[in-house]
Amino acid sequence: MRAIMVMFDTLNRRYLPPYGATGIHAPNFARLQERTATFDNCYAGSMPCMPARREMHTGRHNFLHRSWGPLEPFDDSVPAMLGAAGVHSHLATDHYHYWEDGGATYHNRYSTYELFRGQEGDRWKGQVADPDELTNPRSMRTGPGGIRQDTINRRHMRTEDRHPQTLTFDAGLEFIDTNRDADRWFLQIETFDPHEPFFSYDRHRQHYPHDYDGPHFDWPDYGRVSEDRQAVEHLRAEYASLLTMCDASLGRVLDAMDEHGMWDDTMLIVCTDHGFLLGERGWWGKSVQPWYDETIHTPLFIWDPRSGVRGERRGTLVQTVDLGPTLLEFFGVERTPDMHGSPLADAVGEDSAVRDGALFGIFGGHANVTDGRYVYMRACADPGNQPLDEYTLMPTHMNAPFTPEELRVATLSPPLPFTKGVPVLRVPGQSFGNPWSFGTMLFDLHADPGQREPLVDDALELRMARLMTRLLREHDAPPGQFERLGLPAEGEVGPEHLLARAQWPQVAASTAALPEPAEFRSTGLGVLSSFDELLDDPLGREVVTRHLPLIARADVRPRIGRLSPYRLAAMTPTLSPALLKMMDDELAGAGAGDGRGE
Repeated sequence: MRAIMVMFDTLNRRYLPPYGATGIHAPNFARLQERTATFDNCYAGSMPCMPARREMHTGRHNFLHRSWGPLEPFDDSVPAMLGAAGVHSHLATDHYHYWEDGGATYHNRYSTYELFRGQEGDRWKGQVADPDELTNPRSMRTGPGGIRQDTINRRHMRTEDRHPQTLTFDAGLEFIDTNRDADRWFLQIETFDPHEPFFSYDRHRQHYPHDYDGPHFDWPDYGRVSEDRQAVEHLRAEYASLLTMCDASLGRVLDAMDEHGMWDDTMLIVCTDHGFLLGERGWWGKSVQPWYDETIHTPLFIWDPRSGVRGERRGTLVQTVDLGPTLLEFFGVERTPDMHGSPLADAVGEDSAVRDGALFGIFGGHANVTDGRYVYMRACADPGNQPLDEYTLMPTHMNAPFTPEELRVATLSPPLPFTKGVPVLRVPGQSFGNPWSFGTMLFDLHADPGQREPLVDDALELRMARLMTRLLREHDAPPGQFERLGLPAEGEVGPEHLLARAQWPQVAASTAALPEPAEFRSTGLGVLSSFDELLDDPLGREVVTRHLPLIARADVRPRIGRLSPYRLAAMTPTLSPALLKMMDDELAGAGAGDGRGE
């Protein structure tokens, strides 16, 4: 028995023909649908990239205890478990977060692996001189790994055969060809695409003719859409072009399975980690806004040669945490007691129920639950969004270790239920956004599939809050999460725990436009000054650290230091008009600045 997983990053189900998309050239995804079971109710779990991969390895959620980080010493890892059972696992990937500080323990769990450089701002090619012209010249991404590095990297992939996606699939196909007669192997072909920047080639762009006369634009800043309709449609066409390139790569895998007669004994899983907002709801990106269906409701295709189900839909509720256990069961390896995911063999074969509720979210953001029809997005119970703690023995962020300042206040926590008797560091955590700004929301996907009309229904909220609380307890959520969310760690959830009605003003305010810059001070330090200016001034640093502690962190400042609080407010409602005005007033006594932050 063999298994192949083809994993894409940021694959939007609404852009795929098997999920109803029109005007998208993706013949191989249509072909895939004919050969597999297509899941209509697959939800991601822990967001975004590396938290999703941690739960693929461990079969349990990450976001309740940890932000972006490596595999922990106490974690189970499905590829490592397969290797211990005599199944050779091989990873071919261009997903560069694997070789950053926050992902460096994942790829070594595979028997063998190949890594391909150059995606996004991967610090790959070294060039001291600045490029003559930058890709995406209006982007805020000016720090390490930003548009400067992306511009340099692209010069080394002028043709499609040199693109890291192509090289990744080349390597995967080489593994298939080399091992087509061997048994007991698992191959993971994982590409960073169609993650932004949406960089592809003319043969794919030709499918999406459109008018656009603006600057180069294929990498949006996460935040509110400020571009005109022509630019929005252009970016969507760029995404579609990259998706079409992904479709061509997928077709190469399907061709190989046909050529080598692999369908009789080889499982195929095609999946993603999350989606992306492409201007819907007036937003670009993910993570800074709630996890709407465009970002969390994901495509999933599975071929299991044992049941032989093809060309059929599956409606049962499944999640990312189920993928690892599915592979273990296929190869006859037992799950560990710490895994919460379930094998999907019966779901593929007979559409058998897997769960009655699915948790999902990001560390410090909304906690969310769906039963397949209703989606409940629960914000924090008060504006402080506290307590929030990281539980870890691997104290790194995405691309930097925890700072000494963070670690000085760390304490040693007793073992958690899943740490195998090992105590862990408990470190006060920070979130990039604050769910309080969006409020608690409840949606009926049957009546409102676009999630445009949040409900205020006490009876329904009570039912969903009880479902959420039960799942939080089952998934070993720490006491601080219950306190942060205003839910009881023990006992019954009652009407006194409901939030949607009380937080309706935040829901309404989250759609309000920002005041004009002229309404704030333009001389001296204020919210129109850059964070670099503010953090270099004693009073400015005190104000920023008190209201926006994440900004002062050593690994965050280089990426957004040139922005102003006002510009950041365009990215997230966490900086409300009221908070901007408060900060502007508090900064009135700070040193003289030029007020020219972006």
